[in-house]
Amino acid sequence: MTLEKVDPVEVFDAGDKGRGLRTTKALVIGDVVFTEASFSAVVFDSLSMQVCHNCFRRHASPHRCAQCKFAHYCDRTCQRAAWDEHKRECAAIRTAGKTPKENIRLAARAMWRMLKYGGKVVDSQLTSLDLLQDHISDMVDEDLKELQDDVQRFLEYWPKTKRALGTEYISHLLGVIKVNGFTLSDQRGLQAVGVGLFPNLCLVNHDCWPNCTVILNHGKIELRVLGTIPEGEELTVSYIDFLKLSKDRQQLLKKQYYFDCKCEHCSKGIKDDLMMATKTDEKPSADQVKEVTEFGLKAFEKIEEARISGDFEEVVKLCRECLQKQEAVLADTHLHHLRVLSIASEVLSFMRSFKEAAECASRMVVGYGKLYHPSNAQLGMATMRAGVTNWHAGLIEVGHGLICKAFAILMVTHGPHHSITKDLEVMRSQTEAELQMFKQNEKAYQSVREAALFGKPLAEPIKEQVKELVQGAK
Repeated sequence: MTLEKVDPVEVFDAGDKGRGLRTTKALVIGDVVFTEASFSAVVFDSLSMQVCHNCFRRHASPHRCAQCKFAHYCDRTCQRAAWDEHKRECAAIRTAGKTPKENIRLAARAMWRMLKYGGKVVDSQLTSLDLLQDHISDMVDEDLKELQDDVQRFLEYWPKTKRALGTEYISHLLGVIKVNGFTLSDQRGLQAVGVGLFPNLCLVNHDCWPNCTVILNHGKIELRVLGTIPEGEELTVSYIDFLKLSKDRQQLLKKQYYFDCKCEHCSKGIKDDLMMATKTDEKPSADQVKEVTEFGLKAFEKIEEARISGDFEEVVKLCRECLQKQEAVLADTHLHHLRVLSIASEVLSFMRSFKEAAECASRMVVGYGKLYHPSNAQLGMATMRAGVTNWHAGLIEVGHGLICKAFAILMVTHGPHHSITKDLEVMRSQTEAELQMFKQNEKAYQSVREAALFGKPLAEPIKEQVKELVQGAK
């Protein structure tokens, strides 16, 4: 693991939260505090044949390791680059006759690296895995039983010729992975494909309204600044999505990470009122709110069943019923209302009902904008999807505006070199050109759009008009 430069951070005592990281100089929005490569990382079991085990890129026909027949790579170049770490894993899999689940593989990879290099790979590594919290003392009986089973699986997998490891240390390492493992995404940043350990990142504590965000970019994580941070202030990230009531976020953090969140947004219930808000112009009665809420909860179960079975017509039907009932009762920031809009826009887009999908997506983004931090990555991604949906619906002015807004957000959260930001820059240029065409000749623009989306041939007069517009643009 290597930090690219002398980073403006230091470890400090963060009180009840344990150790934390704080900045040693003032930072501004969009700054990269530090980058960090993983100490060790593995591909998820479910994607082991679709994702390169070296660079974590998705690949249609990856090259398989001929020996263990488990690891897959983009090509022989990636395979050679990964061999130093994979060779021990490869031998262990062949000896065991089976491949253990990802947390066991990650623990073994981390252990092999520590045996080779020690607890710290380079001087700029701020902590070792030995010093990270495992929260075993906070685990409930069910989690402890799972941990004990995993320790046994690790011992079955760990080579007998290697140094014997005590169960206490294995438990610690697996506990560290459980609470500190960071999800890795594919090259587009759109799908979780693996999990890794990043020791310096592990020192960054949680806040539901953080001043930093983490993004994976070209195989390394980047800690990026979301606003102005004065010198000496603690650096924080959010471990979970913000769109939950304070009590629900606290329960989730307690269950997954074993700590009680006491951040300002949880302590004061900030935005909880918006997340459960009802219409204000004609305030509904308590009975009306209860009826709509109960209807929505039952509908969510049916929607999920329909989605799993692939009955998308039924999903749309249920979403329309929900939205109709919610319209006069729930505010545009109510979590149930936003959930339905999100599902509806996704499924309608899949069914190529772009205009209705665009309406749902646009309304969803309005609600998100009132709840999320203005530089939240989830807000940026949702705004991008809404922009693309409006673009596909032929609403080029709205689509271009949303794509520009998304680009501004993702420049902060992802930076200019991330693949998503680069894709968005291409979209922004293309929608800007199409917007000019739309303003000059709306009929010609809509004909070109339909031809592109639905494979319809252009009429000769339209072809001539398009030709004139292109020549005029030059």
